[in-house]
Formats: sequence, C-alpha cells, structure tokens
Amino acid sequence: MFQSNRPPLAQRRFVSKAVEREIDRVSALIADAELAWTFGNCFPNTLDTTVFLGEADGHDDAFVITGDIDALWLRDSSAQLRPYLHLVRQDEGLQRVFRGLIRRHARCVLADPYANAFLRDLDSTAGLHWAKSDRTEMKPGVAERKWEVDSLCYVLRLAHDYWRETGDTDPFDDTWARAARLIVATFKEQQRTTGPGPYRFQRQSTQPTETTLAGIGVPTRKTGLIHSAFRPSDDACTYPCNIPGNLFAVATLRELAALARAVLNDDALAAEATALAEEVQAAVLNHGTMVLPDGRQVLAYETDGYGNHLFMDDANVPSLLGLAYLRCLPADYPLWRTTAQAVWSEANPWFFKGRAAEGIGGPHIGEGQIWPMAIILRALSSDDDAVIAWSLKTLRATHAGTGFMHEAFDKDDPAKFTRKWFAWVNGLFGELVVKVADERPHLLAASFD
Repeated sequence: MFQSNRPPLAQRRFVSKAVEREIDRVSALIADAELAWTFGNCFPNTLDTTVFLGEADGHDDAFVITGDIDALWLRDSSAQLRPYLHLVRQDEGLQRVFRGLIRRHARCVLADPYANAFLRDLDSTAGLHWAKSDRTEMKPGVAERKWEVDSLCYVLRLAHDYWRETGDTDPFDDTWARAARLIVATFKEQQRTTGPGPYRFQRQSTQPTETTLAGIGVPTRKTGLIHSAFRPSDDACTYPCNIPGNLFAVATLRELAALARAVLNDDALAAEATALAEEVQAAVLNHGTMVLPDGRQVLAYETDGYGNHLFMDDANVPSLLGLAYLRCLPADYPLWRTTAQAVWSEANPWFFKGRAAEGIGGPHIGEGQIWPMAIILRALSSDDDAVIAWSLKTLRATHAGTGFMHEAFDKDDPAKFTRKWFAWVNGLFGELVVKVADERPHLLAASFD
C-alpha cells in the first residue's frame, strides 16, 4: 500500500477543496496503484509547498517559489498554477491565488522587466547567493537577472488565460496595464533595431552557458526577431534569437491585444501588440527555419539572422517540442510535426536513449540526462495512444520510488536524479494525467505491469 508523501494537512501552504475533489475524481479512474499514488503526490505539490498567499496594498498577493529555491521565477510560477486553471471557477480561494500572482507579476515586471527571478521582498537587495557578483544592473527585489523572452510571455499567458477562464477583471488595474505596456516596449527594445538596448549580463563561471559574450551575445543581423540572452533553461543562448521564445511572444502578444481591447479599453496597446506579433511572426518564417542534412525542413532552435542556425531542443518550455502545447502552432501544422519528430531523435544532440528511458535533456544538467518534462510534453502534444501510454509507463518507472517527478535523471539509472523538489514538473505531470482522464480514460484503466 502506498502512503501519501504530501505534507500533513496542517503544514500545507494552501488547500483547495476543488483540487482535492479533482484528485479523488481522477485517482478513481487509475487502475495502477503506483501511478495513482504519484499523481496524488504531484498534482497538488505547488499548492502544498510553494504558495505564500497574503496581501499587498489592499489586494491579494501570491508569492510562488519554484520548490527548492526560495525565489519566484516568472516562468515557473505561471506554469505551476496552470494545472489548476480548469478548477478556478469552483474555488474562490484558488481565484485569490491566481489574482495574487497576476498582481505580483505586474509588480515584478515594473521592478525590472529584464529579470527572470524575484525575491519575496521587492525592496530587498539580497539577491540569490550565486548572483551576487554578476556584472549587471541588479535592482531591488531581483533574485537573478537573466533576460529571457519567455519570462514576460508567461506573465501575459497567465493573465490572459485566467481572464478567459473566469471573466474576472479585478487584477487588471493601472499597475497591470503599465506592466503590460512595459513588456511590449521591452520586446521592441530587444529587437535591437537601433542598438543592443540597456541590458548587459556577465558572470564568472566555469560553465560557458552561465554568461554572455561581451554582455549581450554574438553579433546578429536585425531581422525583427526578439533577442534573448538566455533560454528557458536559464542557459545562455548560442545565437540570441531563440525561435520557440519568439513564437511564444507572437502568441502571447495576440492574447494581450484581446485583453487590452476587452478589459483595459486600450486600443492603442492592442494595435501595438498586434503589429509587433505580425512583425515577429514574419521574421520567424523568413529566418527561423532550416534544412537538416537528411533534407527535412524544420524550425531552428536559434539563429543569428545571418543564416547561421542551431538545431537542437531543450526540455525546458518553450521548446520546439512544446510549441503545440503552448498554442504557438497547431498540433497538425506540418512544419511543427516534422520538427517534433526530429527533436525526438538523434538529429537532436540533446536526445538520449538509455536502459531506463529515452528523451530530451539539455546543457543545463548535461549529457545523458533525460528530463521528465520533455516526456510529459511529448504526451501532452500527442494524439497517439501508444505514445501517451508509453509516456505514463516511463514516468511511473523513473521517479526512483519518490512519488515525485524530478528535473533530470540518468538515462541508465533513474536513481541518479537532480532536484527532488521541483514543483513545475510535478504539476505538469498532474496536468497530463488529468488530460488523459478527460480524453482517454481507457489508458488509465489499463495495467502497466
């Protein structure tokens, strides 16, 4: 009999009755006891362990840490709440968490649109210990200052999807509107049409992925693509124009335009966001594709605009594999399908096969390390029962007896893993199981032995 690995009720950071009912509903559909146990541990992990709900300036405020790092990443915190979005109308308390995080994000963006991670106290100058000597303009409240396009995209995505799901306009005050305008301005600034902009970052490290050339990266031709110093993995870009990040920007700028018109009554912002989205999309189509040695045309992972392209994929989302999941491209879009097949193969240098599993990793942890996140994304993006069943079976077999997902595990030995407390991937696993329960319950009714 599997015993729950959740914290005792009195020690949970936040409890949602709607989430607890969902755990009971979905668990009842799962025949495999170990899979049900893992789902029960993972799905509520963000609420159990990472949410700090309070008030700021008379409004809800939610600080959501990543897990084992006591800081809020714009990307991670947005993704961590995503699995509960379909339940938010059933639970006013859960709405408070969403509203609080949307408001917190706006304050973070206004503090520094170039930062990826923030401290609980936005007046603090403490920073994270590994960021204290970074050569960049560290501002109060910033935990780490790695400029990543996707960080601001996730801010827009969380806000848009919460509004669409609930119709609640409460978080979208003047503070949020100012943050939204700053996001658009920052994206335009990082198109670098008139210069590199104000952002600089260098770090002394034995890992080249922790710093950038001359503080801004390698030279680029200005094509309309938005430049990024770092990837969603927090690793430095090889070429500053990251294609998954740019496509995510296209999607979220269009979502901002819809919100700006309907909620902010700001047609000028809506028009500016729409025009920028169209410009970036055209640049991706003109400069973001490449031909593999076997003749297949695919989306590049990064480019410099001079015709140099990098083909790889990283497990962190946005990734090439994750573009359909993020609604950046339709799941039946031929170019994406070809690209997704290529990144899940030896054409991708960060794809690994071992005795325990196969999957995508990335430079952040290194060679031979598979990320459960990529296995989950493949299943979330698939309409193939065999792929989804294989993914569930593999995830069940590689959690090393902990009942939780991890950052990465060794392709030959899942007992060798990184980050035993990583809330984003736990929630993503829960999201997958809920999706299978709703769309393909027969897969959960099957035995995996």
